[in-house]
Amino acid sequence: MDKKEISLSSHILPASATMIGVCMTVISVIQLAPKKNISSWADDLLAIDSLFFLVSMMLSYWSIRHKNQLVKAELYADRFFIFGMVMMVSLSFLVALELFTD
Repeated sequence: MDKKEISLSSHILPASATMIGVCMTVISVIQLAPKKNISSWADDLLAIDSLFFLVSMMLSYWSIRHKNQLVKAELYADRFFIFGMVMMVSLSFLVALELFTD
């Protein structure tokens, strides 16, 4: 087992947990914003996005605890994390465009 493989899971775990907190914070902030088209469903999509980060966090934890299944669980954890990040950035751009354009 390579040290590089172990370090990837150990980085995904805290980053995913942090991103879950960011999703929850943004959902709260969106609730304070004026209700417009995008903000009405952006909080639902962010809640789904936090589930992707939760799955990524659990898979990275699994790969740390069960070293014999490290590569496969870590690969899926990485994929869920990247998908969650892409989804979050896309939603952020959409919400920012809606809030800051007239």
